[in-house]
Amino acid sequence: MKIINGKALLLRLRNPKQVVAAIPKSKEVEDSQVLVRWGVEEVLSLKKLNIKAPSPIEGKYSWTGQFKPMSHQKTTSAFLTMNKRAFCFNEQGTGKTASAIWAADFLMTQGVIRRALVICPLSIMDSAWRNDLFSFAMHRSVAIAHGAADKRKKIIAEGTDFVVINYDGLEIVQKEVAAGGFDLIIIDEATHYKNVQTTRWKTLNKLVGPDTWLWLMTGTPAAQGPLDAYGLAKLVNPQGVPRFLGSYKDQVMFKISQFKWGIKPESTSIVYHALQPAIRFTKDECLDLPDMVYVKREVAMTKQQEKYYKKLKTQMMMELQDSNVTAVNAAVMMNKLLQISAGAVYTDDGDSLEFDISNRYNVLKEVIDESSQKVLVFVPFKHTIAMLTSRLRADGITAEVIMGDVSAGNRTAIFKRFQETPNPRVLVIQPQSAAHGVTLTAANTVVWWAPTSSLETYAQANARVHRKGQTHKCTVVQLQGSPVERRVYSLLDDKINVHNKVIELYKDMLD
Repeated sequence: MKIINGKALLLRLRNPKQVVAAIPKSKEVEDSQVLVRWGVEEVLSLKKLNIKAPSPIEGKYSWTGQFKPMSHQKTTSAFLTMNKRAFCFNEQGTGKTASAIWAADFLMTQGVIRRALVICPLSIMDSAWRNDLFSFAMHRSVAIAHGAADKRKKIIAEGTDFVVINYDGLEIVQKEVAAGGFDLIIIDEATHYKNVQTTRWKTLNKLVGPDTWLWLMTGTPAAQGPLDAYGLAKLVNPQGVPRFLGSYKDQVMFKISQFKWGIKPESTSIVYHALQPAIRFTKDECLDLPDMVYVKREVAMTKQQEKYYKKLKTQMMMELQDSNVTAVNAAVMMNKLLQISAGAVYTDDGDSLEFDISNRYNVLKEVIDESSQKVLVFVPFKHTIAMLTSRLRADGITAEVIMGDVSAGNRTAIFKRFQETPNPRVLVIQPQSAAHGVTLTAANTVVWWAPTSSLETYAQANARVHRKGQTHKCTVVQLQGSPVERRVYSLLDDKINVHNKVIELYKDMLD
């Protein structure tokens, strides 16, 4: 088959009479060939007849935005435009958000869909979706439906092309969404919909009508076992799984004792067929992907954190008015702002005040679940390390710690286990304790729980995974929830040493 003038598709068929929407043949076209219009609806009609044809996005779409799509992104976009219900299992860091945006924009230009609803975690509503929509489809309008119920309802009623909302916010405005004309729903990090018994799943299921386009995206569709696939399949491919969860469980698992189940050998094949149609690119398969990808995740501070953050800023303003601030004093105060943001601040008498780290921890957990390999988590503050490690272990995630008071012998043993054995899956590190000379290529994901103020430490810490022996593409994730964190990360991204800008940064935080 081939494209003719970018407008029609030439098909070689044994029975040309099968084809619908055929353009009358000319003398140049043989009896075994048929010209058909090359639009989304026509190609989908051909697909129902088991006739393969490429997505018209491949020849009709001008890839919008500030960046050119990579080869795997074009393939992913084409796949999505050809499947009303589909899974995108591309790995974290492969740019699947952009692929979905381009696919949705093309369907809008074709008149196939009118509005798109994006459902995702709070942490990526702005940093991923709003920013990417501005970068890749700036001609489209977008709104973030977050906040009080009345505010969400008003935003949905405004009629923007894209509306981005968080998982649990959907239930609040369920009626408004149902009446909002959304004919495409995109679920990012779709593993949040694995359980059919939750209100979250039931709310979404009610909103998905027979004509709704639905794309579920996650890099790890069944990370905890085959049961994770059931809720996802019931949304996209309900015919591919039994009606009831119990019947599906009997297919993929066997009972060992009253409370213990094992996984059947044939479960992999069953899950594979249930989670269709699907596309997947690993980072390693994306030859045009940079070796190191940097992404940001927004984390909301708790009210307690906001209270102490504001209190400290007031104190900083008073000190600035009373006298000239030295670099040393500025660094101390900035460090306290970072400590509050990260979850624990040291008081003047040496004690520590702990904050609720649930918001930040939940985002970290999302990143860990999405990672295909092991994970390094860099935490600058010692007390926060203890809080975080305890939380990880309580959730059954094997984690070890590297910080200043861990002996050289124990460090060597921990590094060896991390590199050569399945556990630990996560290594929590105080950056200055492992920033040089250590190879940790068993991981391909680096998470900064909070930023370091040293450019050298930041670069060297990231290099623990991105060095000789690494066989996978790597991702660096920056968790940020306060103005000081955003500013410090910005300086690090621009390769500016924070120490050289500490007084300027101090004054910026008071604006």
